[in-house]
Amino acid sequence: MLTCVLVTLTACQNDEVPVDRSPMPTVAAPPYLCEHIPLRAVELMTGVRDPLVRGFFDLTSAGGLGDGSCAIYQREGERLKVLLINLTPGGYSGVVEEQIEDGALPLPEILPGVIGSYFKPSDSETNDAYALLVRGKAEISIQMEIGAKGRDNAADVLALMKLIAPKLLTDASAPSPTPKTPTPKKD
Repeated sequence: MLTCVLVTLTACQNDEVPVDRSPMPTVAAPPYLCEHIPLRAVELMTGVRDPLVRGFFDLTSAGGLGDGSCAIYQREGERLKVLLINLTPGGYSGVVEEQIEDGALPLPEILPGVIGSYFKPSDSETNDAYALLVRGKAEISIQMEIGAKGRDNAADVLALMKLIAPKLLTDASAPSPTPKTPTPKKD
């Protein structure tokens, strides 16, 4: 009888919300945060419901490359930042190459002409994970500072990048077509 009471009390005190292990969406759908970031994806990867959000993107600035950021915070407690997404003109593919040399995984080709990487630090205590994508002179970075426990946090930032890159990268960031060398005529 005493064991049953202790088990019941312990179960009642452990009010942890179970981890939602649902797969990340494969299609970006509303509602959106900062007009381009799918709320459902953010909730799954961070475990934060109804987050506080600050930021915006201007896809017409910087000669059409766009810029902006979207910061997402916990609503309760210390209101810690859980996720930051940045779009900046001036991307440099060398940074991505260095990250891959240091052990980051290469992103698959989400759009033509992109190079990217993603990783989760091996010593992470907050389930953080990061992704960086460069296309021409535009760069998108995802910094998940606090991820949901029990999820594949690196896979989550990869999935989010697949959802947002096609929306945030404009045609102005597309690589210029390589000029073709004329083929000599055979006589």
